[in-house]
Formats: sequence, structure tokens, C-alpha cells
Amino acid sequence: MTKAHPLPAKMTAVAISEPGGPMVLKPERREVPQPGPGEIVVRVHAAGVNRPDVLQRRGVYPPPPGASDLPGLEVAGEVAALGDSESRWRVGDQVCALTPGGGYAEYVRVPAGHVLPVPAGFTYTEAAALPETFFTVWHNVFERGGLKEGESFLVHGGSSGIGTAAIQLASAFGARVIATAGSKEKCDACLKLGAERAVNYREEDFVAIAKDATGGKGVNVILDMVGGDYVSRNYDAASMDGRIVQIATLGGAMANADISKLMVKRLVHTGSALRPRTVAFKNALAAALEAQVWPLLATRRVAPVMDMIFPLREAWRAHERMEEGDHIGKIVLDVG
Repeated sequence: MTKAHPLPAKMTAVAISEPGGPMVLKPERREVPQPGPGEIVVRVHAAGVNRPDVLQRRGVYPPPPGASDLPGLEVAGEVAALGDSESRWRVGDQVCALTPGGGYAEYVRVPAGHVLPVPAGFTYTEAAALPETFFTVWHNVFERGGLKEGESFLVHGGSSGIGTAAIQLASAFGARVIATAGSKEKCDACLKLGAERAVNYREEDFVAIAKDATGGKGVNVILDMVGGDYVSRNYDAASMDGRIVQIATLGGAMANADISKLMVKRLVHTGSALRPRTVAFKNALAAALEAQVWPLLATRRVAPVMDMIFPLREAWRAHERMEEGDHIGKIVLDVG
């Protein structure tokens, strides 16, 4: 039972017609989801595009049990309907939300605890660039990685959506930031966001630069989405008692590393995936973000870096843009 005006019966969504390239993303008509207890339905105005969407489209990252088969892990829009027992939100509230899937649609059902207010002055497209990215960065850099004021932080893929958020947050909380990226333009973007050093990994050795920037000590925390041969090099770049957090394996899931380095340096190499975590876990992350990060967004001390915006029906173009690898910051869909 909802506490709202009746939702429409049908909506437009973009579905994965079969595993494959970007053109398998097809608009279709779907039934509008209804909220259960502790859930809300959001009328989506914008949806973020993320690497897991691409992997799901290719058929290598299936949604968890019970989640929508539609891609889309973050949205912004208006509360359209409330399930029983929901008391914080009201119909018409402007919100952004982490979703378990289903964001590439005009309506999406989400747990109420995964919802946050749109920061003052933010557009819906900006707000849609926040949840998946900031939930991921907060948990992995500050909770798993334990980054503290005065420590050094190395982020690979610094010009990505995750990277641009990580640079800003680490800098805002008083860490010294080094970033890697694949071009001068991307490195310049990292420097503008607060990185002290930006390494063009096509031309420079990030291990040597990380050691030089830290007086030979190495960096305290590394956020890695590459894997592969970066694993051993991360061990070289890390400080004593360094923490390495793995969030993706774009360079390969298999690694050949000298484990004695991990032992001698007392390193912690951990990793995580956000999507399969429990509702309660994500509720706690949302609460931490609202307390610690949303005030920074309200003053624009931290803000999403926007790359390109595409109409929902042209989601395939957004996926092409991501796979080309030229983007700086977030790619977002305008749902309307």
C-alpha cells in the first residue's frame, strides 16, 4: 500500500536485450515498480552511468538475487510513492539514491535508507553522479583504507568518476594526494581537483614518483581499480603499514606478486564490491555520507566532475563514451 497518488502503470526503461556491445541497450515499456515496506519509488530525472553497468551489459556482472535486471546503480529525482513504515521522506522530495539496479528507467524502487537529499543548488544530473561514486569512495578509502589527515594517498584512474571524487574527498580531509591518469589533459584535471602530483602512467613510473613525493617512505593508502601487474607495483609504492584497497580489476584479475613485500612492509591488501552488500550496510554508509560528506557538497568544497550527458534512449552512446576511455569525471543519463 502506498501513501501517494497512484503511479502510472507503464514506464520507459532501457534494458539489456542480450549480452553484448552498447547497441544491445534497447528502450522498452515496463511496469512501474511499487514500493514495499521501508521502500520508496523515485520518479527518475537523471541516472548515473558506471563501469558495473558496462560489465552487466556484457554479461559478466549479473545483478544480485531480487534486484532489477535493468542497469543503473544511482539516480536522482523526486519521491513518487512511499511504502508502509516510511516516515522520513514525503512525496515530491528531491532526492538521489543508490539503487540495487533499475536506474535506467523513469521510475525505480529503492530502500528508503539508501536515499539522500539532493544537495542545495545541485541539478538532478549532478545529484545523479553522487551515490554510487561517493558510497564507493567513502567505504573503500576512509573505512577500509582508514585514510587519515596528514597521510599520503595514491589513486589510480584519477580522472574517472571514482577518481575525481576520491581526489577531492582525500584532499578535503587533509591527505596528500597522488593520482595516475593516461594523458596530460587527464593529469591536469587531477591537479586542478587537489592532487599534489599527477602521473601519466603511459610515460612515467608511478612507483618512483610516489616514493619521491613521500621522501622515499611510500604512500599510506592506495585505491586501485586496475589489478594485474599493478598489484606488485602497488606493494613497491606503499609505505610501511600501508593499505591497498582493490575495487576493480580493469587490468586483469590475475596477478604475479612477491608476497614477501606484503609481509616485510606489514601491508594490508583488501578489497570490496558494493552492490552485493546488505541493505543495512548501505543504510549505514548513507548515514555516514550525510553526516561527513553532504556538508562539503552543500558548499561545493566537493562536487562531481561532469563529463557528458546523454538522453535515456541513447544510453548506448553513454556506454560507448565510457568504453572509449576519454571521459573525465561522470557520464549521466537525462531521463526527463
